[in-house]
Amino acid sequence: MSSVSRGSLAGLLVLVLVASAASQWWSGRAEVRQGERLAALAQPGDIRMISSETCAYCEAARHWMTRHGVRFDECFIERDAQCKALHDATPARATPTLLVRGQVQVGFDVQRIARVLEATTGKG
Repeated sequence: MSSVSRGSLAGLLVLVLVASAASQWWSGRAEVRQGERLAALAQPGDIRMISSETCAYCEAARHWMTRHGVRFDECFIERDAQCKALHDATPARATPTLLVRGQVQVGFDVQRIARVLEATTGKG
């Protein structure tokens, strides 16, 4: 391999590493902004998460909302008969199921939750 091609390869590697680091930084900033937005919109009682003790997605959602200071209530279908009945009464058959100001959402989607909170702000 010639010294020119080695230099080009090293330069390309540096460029890829810098682009990757910038992308990760930007993605992290976007998550922080989403968390701040959701935390500002969510009031106590706005978000109820119906969870299962064995649900990895529930755990990830719980950690995300906790890390970003989003207020939410959570119940577990295995521990709470009312929670199980509430889950059975929804069309959802998966966890997490979120009740966002009374609207059923299957799965954790920050943008979807924020849209519901924004659309129903000030409505009683």
